[in-house]
Amino acid sequence: MDQFELQKIVEEVSLESFGKPFCHKAIFNNRLQTTGGRYILKSHDIELNPKYYQERGVDELVAIIKHELCHYHLHIEGKGYKHRDQDFRNLLKKVDAPRFCKPLESVKRRKVSKQYLYVCKNCGLQYIRKRKVDIKRYACGKCSGKLMELSK
Repeated sequence: MDQFELQKIVEEVSLESFGKPFCHKAIFNNRLQTTGGRYILKSHDIELNPKYYQERGVDELVAIIKHELCHYHLHIEGKGYKHRDQDFRNLLKKVDAPRFCKPLESVKRRKVSKQYLYVCKNCGLQYIRKRKVDIKRYACGKCSGKLMELSK
C-alpha cells in the first residue's frame, strides 16, 4: 500500500465513521516502533506504523486509523482528545475503535531482568534487588546481621 492509498482510506474512514472530512495528511512512518500510530497536534497529520498493515492486515490498520481520527476530530473541535479524557473514551466506544493496539509479533520484547534474593541470617528479613549486592560489605538494615544470598 502506498501513501496515496493510505490517504484515501483515512479520508473514507473519517467520512463513514465520524461523518466529518479528514483534511490533513496521513503517512506511513517506518520509525514508529512501539505504537500503531500517532496524531501530531501542531500539523494535524496522522502517522501510521506500516508494520501493523504488513503483519495484521487492513482490519487492524483501519482500527488504528479510527483511534487516531478520534484524537484528530476531538482536538479540532476543542474537546478532550487525550486518552484519559471522557470525550475521547466515549468517541472510541461510539466508533468501535480500540484504546490500545495489539503488540506486534516481530517486535522483540524487553528481557526481564534477573532479581537477587538476600536473607538476613539473624532476623530473616528478605531483600529483593535488581543488582547484585556485596554481602561482605553490606548488612541487614533492621538488625545489622549478616546477609545470605539465595537463588531466585
